[in-house]
Amino acid sequence: MIQLDEKVYFYLLGIIPVIFVFFVLLQVWKKRTQRRFAEPLLLKRLTPDRSNFKASLKLLLFLLGLAFLTLGLVNPKIGTKLETVKREGVDIVFAVDVSKSMLAEDIAPNRLEKAKRLVSEIINQLASDRIGIIAYAGQAFPQLPITTDYGAAKMFLQGMNTDMLTSQGTAIDQAIDLAATYYNDAEQTNRVLFIISDGEDHSEGSVIEAVEKAVEEGIRVYTIGVGKTKGAPIPLKRNGVVESLKKDAQGEVVITKLNEVVLEEIADEGNGTYINGDNTAEAVDFIKEELLQMDKKEFEAKQFAEFKDQFQWFLAIGLLCLFLDIFVLDKKTQWLRKLNLFNEKEIT
Repeated sequence: MIQLDEKVYFYLLGIIPVIFVFFVLLQVWKKRTQRRFAEPLLLKRLTPDRSNFKASLKLLLFLLGLAFLTLGLVNPKIGTKLETVKREGVDIVFAVDVSKSMLAEDIAPNRLEKAKRLVSEIINQLASDRIGIIAYAGQAFPQLPITTDYGAAKMFLQGMNTDMLTSQGTAIDQAIDLAATYYNDAEQTNRVLFIISDGEDHSEGSVIEAVEKAVEEGIRVYTIGVGKTKGAPIPLKRNGVVESLKKDAQGEVVITKLNEVVLEEIADEGNGTYINGDNTAEAVDFIKEELLQMDKKEFEAKQFAEFKDQFQWFLAIGLLCLFLDIFVLDKKTQWLRKLNLFNEKEIT
């Protein structure tokens, strides 16, 4: 496992393209100025040892030196010792609605991005709980099994979009059934499922049956609503530009609304609570308090206990590149000239 100590130094890499552009502009200016001074053939006679390749080589060495020095400042570390540690927590599964209705922009920037932000902020408040992620639309799809790797959870979370499932609709019952398979510890005292959705349900009443089964297995079901009850159209975009609005079979613009009634009913049946996700901070604080009040189950987890610094290798390579840049001259190398690799003719 690799750990980065000072990620802020990655911003220094922005200097590299600036230097490259400056170098290109400088070369263009030099060629124009030289042409005003003399013809190219005459310039070659006046400066027979001048090498165009060496200038590019020096730039490459300089940029590589900066890049490796920057990586050295970031200080990458490699995990060297894996230990089993005991932790206490709750098993939490997030079921995120990725149906097309989640593209509605009645809550900025849209419902899906709001849902992802809510989950991310909840994860930030966790300490030792295990988490899993499910994506669902017309069917449910496992995104991340139960894990303590919050970094991986956020990575999978950010990759979720409305195109990841071809089957459209909102089958909440399938998400609940799939979530029930995530809890693999029979002794886990607290199992929590958060359904983040706008509440549109196309599972034809079977969702309550799914909730009842989940409750029998010791799962508490919470629902988080995203969107507005007054509703909004669903924009269809290409490259970030709205091309049209989603329409039904009769050609009418579809207006999707936050269905709090369905979400409240699911939460009530699931021994949980419905939470309006409009205010992120309030929703996250409420969930944090709920989780703190739950009994914690002790479990074992693997984690790296020792990390070894690797910055010295990057600093050494960076300094070597800068050292070579200093001693590489702009003149042609004599032994390379004798090889005449490019079959260049001598100017007389």
